[in-house]
Amino acid sequence: MPEQQQHPHDTAEEAWDAEDLPGAHVHAGAHTGGFAQTPSQTVGPFFGFALPYAGGPDVRAPWHPDAIRLHGVVYDGAGDAIPDAFVEIWGADATGAASAQRGSRARDSHGFTGFGRAAVDGDGHYAFTTIKPGAMREGSAPYLLVTLFARGVLHHLFTRAYFGDETEANAGDPLLGRIDEARRGTLIAEPDGPGSYRFDIRLQGEGETVFLDYGQEG
Repeated sequence: MPEQQQHPHDTAEEAWDAEDLPGAHVHAGAHTGGFAQTPSQTVGPFFGFALPYAGGPDVRAPWHPDAIRLHGVVYDGAGDAIPDAFVEIWGADATGAASAQRGSRARDSHGFTGFGRAAVDGDGHYAFTTIKPGAMREGSAPYLLVTLFARGVLHHLFTRAYFGDETEANAGDPLLGRIDEARRGTLIAEPDGPGSYRFDIRLQGEGETVFLDYGQEG
């Protein structure tokens, strides 16, 4: 019986060596040391399961008389529409009370959970149907919380959509009052039809949307 030839790497002491990989000579000496956690990556490409889902944008069924439409386009820093972003909203009901109903994924067309998720289309446009919220506390204006996931965004972004036809309430809102007047309009959803509001989101550049930091200080 012929003697079996041992492969040069078939030894008990052999460990994985990055220099064995094809093309490793280009980065000779760069693959030394132990393994470490990989750094944060940009959001996407998305694994689609359970991200967009049936009824996700319909926070309130469109046939309800109190339903409103919130829609807009997500733009990048160059002013181009982003075709692969996700937008989430959350809002109180018409009295300013937070919903305790379950069913954000399995929609009940007669209910209202306050939460919705929409994927933009190829032109960067998103749209929700929801309820125009009431003010959640005295002295504040009504608004929707908005969360954005998009290409090149390491961590999702937060902002608010106030309503352009709530002029008096907006003038006294504590958060809007802290924002430079020149940028305050980036948080305003402007009426563009009966029961319809437009809220464009700009990640950078001219007209950049004001984003909020909910981190805790020191």
